[in-house]
Amino acid sequence: MITYETGSTPQRFLARLQNAGIEPGDSEELRLNKSLLMLATGFASVAIMIWVAIYLTLGPQFSTTAPLVFQLLLAGNMLLFIRTRNFDFFRVTQLGLFLFLPFVAQWSGTIISTSGVLLWALLGPIGALLCIGVRQSVGWFIAWVVLTALSGAADWYLADTVFGKKSNVPVRTTIVFFALNFIAISTIIYLLLRRSIAERRKTLDSLELAHKQIQIEQERSEKLLLNILPGSIADRLKTSDKTIADGFADVTVMFADIVNFTQVAANMSPSQVFAMLNRIFSAFDELAEQYGLEKIKTIGDAYMVAGGLDDNVTNYSAAIADMALAMRDLLRRDFAINSSHLEVRIGIGTGPIVAGVLGKKKFIYDLWGDTVNIASRITSEGVPGMIQCDTMTYHRLASSFDFHEPQTIYLKGKGNMTVYRLVGRKGAVAEDSAPWA
Repeated sequence: MITYETGSTPQRFLARLQNAGIEPGDSEELRLNKSLLMLATGFASVAIMIWVAIYLTLGPQFSTTAPLVFQLLLAGNMLLFIRTRNFDFFRVTQLGLFLFLPFVAQWSGTIISTSGVLLWALLGPIGALLCIGVRQSVGWFIAWVVLTALSGAADWYLADTVFGKKSNVPVRTTIVFFALNFIAISTIIYLLLRRSIAERRKTLDSLELAHKQIQIEQERSEKLLLNILPGSIADRLKTSDKTIADGFADVTVMFADIVNFTQVAANMSPSQVFAMLNRIFSAFDELAEQYGLEKIKTIGDAYMVAGGLDDNVTNYSAAIADMALAMRDLLRRDFAINSSHLEVRIGIGTGPIVAGVLGKKKFIYDLWGDTVNIASRITSEGVPGMIQCDTMTYHRLASSFDFHEPQTIYLKGKGNMTVYRLVGRKGAVAEDSAPWA
């Protein structure tokens, strides 16, 4: 709704007129309907005052009774609405006055002698179209057509009687008022339609802007959700509230644990600790995306990633091995990321797992099973820079990667287990080819 806090007197008058009767809780549609009907009343009242002034100037051949009655009825009904705030009653009665009173004025003469005053009745169906609705306005328009037809038929049968008498109004004056009536009613209808279309355009623009903002927020939420969950899991979570739990027969899981992190972090401020971990884990995230793998979570100074949860990478075990080598080499070479010269222990296991989303709030996608436990245990039993793999992973990678001789380690709760220490791709220059102690 347009309001004028400052400006010329006509602007202030229009602002008060179009906002009269509007309640704080009104919808935008209701506000516009009230504003249009109040403006129509104001425009018609101004035009009637001009007509009365012209009639008085022209002398007794023009009666001011009909327009004055019209003016008083319109103004009185508007004041009643401002007092009672009953817009439904005001809307019907005011549009009824717009529709019927011009015909009453016209029936005092003929269409020609009254200079087509019945044109003012068009405000009835036009107002109904703008302030009530498209479907409801049909009846108002039919009423205008019927009344116009009846007036025309009456003039046809009474033409000889009426036109046989000498009129007190000169033909030129009648023609002038025909033009004035056409101009006045056309102007009012144009202004009402213009305002209605402009306000609805503003509403559409506001809705479009709100829609774009919703899209931005939705994309931001989608991005945030995809940072927490795999894409397929996020889609399932959005479309269903059922528990998400899946079994996978073959998945390769990797844990990376930063060596001596607690001791290094003890001499740092919280912001320095966060910055250090953020640089390293952000670099790991980029590697996971590069190799098409799924980051699962970080646990303190440990990083967990998996392959085989989707169809993005066919040879996911090799991708995990390549990422493990890239992580180790990154920390050894890029001291802008690893300014504290930290190293990692890495463990890789392959086999069946269970995956799912836990909880309803602050949920997390996690993996469980013996494969996960083995990958975690062989990580903690490693030494700095070591990438240890279980037997299943070794057999899958042996044709493409070099390994040191197998070693047997003891895992609590599992007993003795054979592990294979990954060196690098076959034919590549090994980052650290010395045999492990």
